Amino acid sequence: MTSESYKQVCEKILDPLDIKINGNRPWDMQVHNPETYKRIITQGSIGLGESYMDGWWDVEELDQFFYRITKKLPRIKLADMKLILRVLGSKFVNFQNKKYSKRVAEKHYDLDNDFYRYMLDPKYMQYTCGYWKNAKTLEKAQVDKLNLICKKLHLPSKYDKKIRERILEFGCGFGGFANFATKNYKCEVVAYNISKEQVKHAREINKNLPVEIKETDYREAEIKEYKKHFHKIASIGMCEHVGPKNYRKFMKLSDYCLKDGGLFLLHTIGRSTSARQGQSDAWTNKYIFPGGHLPSVAQITKAAEGLFRLEDFQNIGYDYDKTLMAWFENFDKNWPKFKDKLDDRFYRMWKYYLLSCAGAFRSGSLSLFQFVFSKGTLPGTYQGVR
Repeated sequence: MTSESYKQVCEKILDPLDIKINGNRPWDMQVHNPETYKRIITQGSIGLGESYMDGWWDVEELDQFFYRITKKLPRIKLADMKLILRVLGSKFVNFQNKKYSKRVAEKHYDLDNDFYRYMLDPKYMQYTCGYWKNAKTLEKAQVDKLNLICKKLHLPSKYDKKIRERILEFGCGFGGFANFATKNYKCEVVAYNISKEQVKHAREINKNLPVEIKETDYREAEIKEYKKHFHKIASIGMCEHVGPKNYRKFMKLSDYCLKDGGLFLLHTIGRSTSARQGQSDAWTNKYIFPGGHLPSVAQITKAAEGLFRLEDFQNIGYDYDKTLMAWFENFDKNWPKFKDKLDDRFYRMWKYYLLSCAGAFRSGSLSLFQFVFSKGTLPGTYQGVR
């Protein structure tokens, strides 16, 4: 095929999505290199993302471009043999075992903490979706999210005469939840994280609080002293790294650690349809979240079957659009502080990541699920919070 032929194929794909090549609207694709079309058609999402990183094409409003793509794009089979081979390989390989799980920490979460400090909300450094119901700023949205989680877990007030509740947190990020929960509610936290940079920050901000940060894999929590030890469990933005081969084991571990009468809150990005392991977006898997996998509601509830009862469910996916746009605004504004350390290709990669995700959440292609599970031993009807 000639370059012009590949261009015609791209035009046929984009026309129904109301996207023009070299059009004059902010979501139209501006192509600078005619080899872009072949790269996209033959390499799929890898070709689309890498050609953008290389400066071969641009879009004034990348989030609007991806909103249109994820809202209407029909399923088109692209000649991406690497993706096919990876899907076949996923039948035999557990991409979220302990060995593979370290890749995402080293590649993504161990990036300079100052970089994240300037992008995220400064106080709690929440790298998950905020809750914008009553918020107009990123800081307020993240505080409201943390408070929503604490209330869904029915944590006792810090003035309550009850005993201090023990919380197990799988994947603590920068330690913001543990910090917020122990300061505002009567509880103590044991948290697991494999990112050495995040652990360093989490330990620093929680050093005078009843918080223990363990720099190890969450699966190490299956120890004798933790059997039915915790009143509550929280997993906020870690399930995306668990993987479908491990969902049942994750639920069994949570059941092992949770006391009868306890609650387990699971906060995760998700999708509306179930996918096999290895069917994640190829570009995102390569550059952002190696080995990541987005679960469906069906995959999570099936994994919990016979262990937990679903008490509450909420999808706040549209709030992630606002969160990502706020992160991009902070990233873009503070880029001069990092451009000497990180090159222009990194800037384009990170912009592509944040704004493509914003468009996908805006279209409803991606969701943010909050599940609340119990062991079916609550004394009465669970009271949900919104």
